Amino acid sequence: MEKTPLRQAFFDRLAPGQQVLQLFDLLPDVSFFVKDEGGRFMALNRRGCEYCGVLSESEAIGKTDHDFFPAVRADEYRLDDLQVLQKGEAIINRIESAPEEAGSPRLVTTSKIPLRNRRGRVIGVAGFSRQVERMQSGTADSMASVIEYLHQHYRQDIATGKLAEMAGLSISHFERRFRLAFGASPRQYLIRVRIENAASMLRETDRSVTEIAQCCGFYDHAHFSRSFRRLMNRSPSAYRTQMQPSKTSDKRSPDQSAS
Repeated sequence: MEKTPLRQAFFDRLAPGQQVLQLFDLLPDVSFFVKDEGGRFMALNRRGCEYCGVLSESEAIGKTDHDFFPAVRADEYRLDDLQVLQKGEAIINRIESAPEEAGSPRLVTTSKIPLRNRRGRVIGVAGFSRQVERMQSGTADSMASVIEYLHQHYRQDIATGKLAEMAGLSISHFERRFRLAFGASPRQYLIRVRIENAASMLRETDRSVTEIAQCCGFYDHAHFSRSFRRLMNRSPSAYRTQMQPSKTSDKRSPDQSAS
C-alpha cells in the first residue's frame, strides 16, 4: 500500500486504539496475530484464539506460541518470526504445518510482515494463517480434488501431469494456478505432506529413518534428510531424540552421520 498525504491525514485523525484490528474478528477462516520482539502475543482475532485454545484474546496477551502449541511447532513459528525480525522482510504465503500435533496432514498458508516503530526499528511481527483446505477462492476450490489426492497418495511418485489432468488444466496453467492458490509448487506441497507424515512416524514408531523415508515416498535418503532439516529445522534423528527422549536414536539408520 502506498503512503499518500490524504491517507496519512485520515489515519492521523483516528482515535488511538485498535479499531482496524476489530475487522479481523469478522474473518472466520483466518487466524490473525501480532507479536512483539519476544514472541509474545499482542493481538489475536477469534480464529487465533480458537487455535490457541483460549476463550478470549486477553487470555493470550503476553504469552507465546510455546504456551499453546507442541514444542516442535512453536519452535518452527519462532524461527519464522526471528527471520522477519532480523531481516525486516516479509514472509508471503508460506505453506506450513497447522498449529496442532506434529504429523497432522493439515497445512496452512502463512504470511508475516515486520512491524516498525516511529524510528524505523523492527519491534514486532504481524501475520495471518489460513487453512489450505478452507480457502474460499475459486482457484482453491477447483483444486480440492487435487489436494485430497496428494494427501491420500503422498507415498507414490505423483506426476504433475496427472494432477493437471485431474484439475482439467494444462500443466503450465495448473502450476500457475496451484502456486497462486497455495503459495507453493505442487512438488513443494507434496514434500511438505511427506515430511509431516514422516514426523508422525518418527515420533510414534521405532522404524528406522531409512524405512520411514521410503514409506513416505523418499527413495533417496540424503534427499529426505535435507528436506526434513529444511522444513523442521533439525535432522530426522535429532527430531526423534527430542520427541522420544526416553529412547535412544535408531542405530540402524545412516541418518546418524548423514543428516
